[in-house]
Amino acid sequence: MLTPAFDLSQDPDYLTIAVRVPYARVSEFDVYFQGQDFRFYAKPYFLRLNLPGRIVENGSEQGSYDADKGIFTIHLPKETPGQHFEGLNMLTALLAPRKFRTTKPLVEEIGTSEMSKEGEDEDEEFDWEIEQSPYKEESESTLNLQGHYGFGDLRSGVFQRLQDEFSDIIDIKDPDFTPASERRQKRLAAELAKFDPDHYLADFFEDEAVEQVLKYNPWWTVTYSKMMASVGKSQEQESHATLVSFSEEEKYQLLKFVHKSYLLDKRAHRRVYYSLIDILLAYCYETRVNEGERNVESAWNIRKLSPTLCWFETWTNVHEILVSFGRRVLCYPLYRHFKLVMKACRDTIKILQLGKSAVLKCLLDIHKIFQESDPAYILNDLYISDYCVWIQKAKSKKLAALAEALKEASLTKAQLGLELEELEAAALLAQEEEAAKDVAHSVLRQRIPSSSSEAGNSEDLDSTTSSETEDSDSEQEELKDSEFESISSLRGPFLEESSALLIDVGGVCKPSAILRSDVGQGKPLASSKALGGAGPLIEEVGEQLKTTVQISKPAGSTAGNHSRIQGGAD
Repeated sequence: MLTPAFDLSQDPDYLTIAVRVPYARVSEFDVYFQGQDFRFYAKPYFLRLNLPGRIVENGSEQGSYDADKGIFTIHLPKETPGQHFEGLNMLTALLAPRKFRTTKPLVEEIGTSEMSKEGEDEDEEFDWEIEQSPYKEESESTLNLQGHYGFGDLRSGVFQRLQDEFSDIIDIKDPDFTPASERRQKRLAAELAKFDPDHYLADFFEDEAVEQVLKYNPWWTVTYSKMMASVGKSQEQESHATLVSFSEEEKYQLLKFVHKSYLLDKRAHRRVYYSLIDILLAYCYETRVNEGERNVESAWNIRKLSPTLCWFETWTNVHEILVSFGRRVLCYPLYRHFKLVMKACRDTIKILQLGKSAVLKCLLDIHKIFQESDPAYILNDLYISDYCVWIQKAKSKKLAALAEALKEASLTKAQLGLELEELEAAALLAQEEEAAKDVAHSVLRQRIPSSSSEAGNSEDLDSTTSSETEDSDSEQEELKDSEFESISSLRGPFLEESSALLIDVGGVCKPSAILRSDVGQGKPLASSKALGGAGPLIEEVGEQLKTTVQISKPAGSTAGNHSRIQGGAD
């Protein structure tokens, strides 16, 4: 027999069941319903459902068949008109178990109040604070026990012979013999070794791509907005489940799961809920950075960002889940920005507040991603398939309490233990220094053209005044020629003696007596007293020599210059 595809919907008075049975004979079908039991048979299809509410046969039931689509549609009256049937889209949970128990269960908990099939008290409120237990010494035999992992820590020994095959999908080595405390220590050490400050700072300063993905609105954002808009109209949280719909492919996925119950104690239930947060955080990050698209790295992103999946971590409070997720976001994926951590946290809160239908839709997407990735499918067997079945029986109020705990939890960069604030402060300081240098260089470049323009103006001024000074220079040259002609005509004994003592300095003849006395004492050259009674004409010649001849004295070499001049004079 084949289990057909089916869909359930409701209005205040009727439950509608649509069963798709292509190629079935219309004349050979049978429908039976009573209380919470519904059965449909049309060869080769058979469907049996355990309904979440009671239906009744009162003559108002109706049925129809669409031959083009091959769909039987059956309208069944509710026993209590106006009653809301919860969980009609949880198709796996609606499928009846293959066999009913007629005897007592093999394992029964004694001395406690009546428990649900899932092993938890439905009316008990979860305390999401840190779980504390007294310290006790563990015996050597306890330490040698195998490590447990998987959904509710129900698996062990899976990787003993398959370590080489599955080493690519998990980071922990030898998980079967690695206790939980050692797993966490190794995980923290691996994250510190992987953290790249340059990559983090590059995304911190050049965050255009990050800002783009932050603007993306996944499907749960739109659905959450609709839910908030309908809060004032209806206070029934169950009515919000109708906002989340499943595709035909997702319904087919649900039909392939095997319905089963999980015998979990309170501690295991707490860990299951906490690990659900961890997996959803990784999924929200992957969905946002790829803007709803899937690629070959999608499976890697989800399992790498979830320590539950790649390190088989277990949790005791919400805050340590956020810290772990934040560290891994800043160490492993392409976009490593703290804003993405907080955005994924807010996305997870919205999914949890939408209820188990939204959570199941996300888990089905994760299941599909892992199923198409080899060898990531092993994570479906360890975690995701069980989560898809278990969440259909979970209570929405537990998910709402979990969402509130996640909303109240806070996370800062300092709590990640990666010295992010110090890195950012140092990078900002270096950036300010570079900016100051750039400003200084730009100011210098602005000054250089202005000075060059001033130099050009001065050259223009020199060119305009050079013509004016040419006439005066020619007049001075004529005056000098006339003066030297006068000196040569006044040849006396004293003048002949002084002319014999002239030396050549810079191409101009100088009296050596003047050089020895005045240069040695740092006085002006060509004093009129050194020439004795040469007359006023010689004074004028000395004044001309003083203006045209300059002797530079480098520092530290004054004495040497003096001695060299004196030696030349002698």
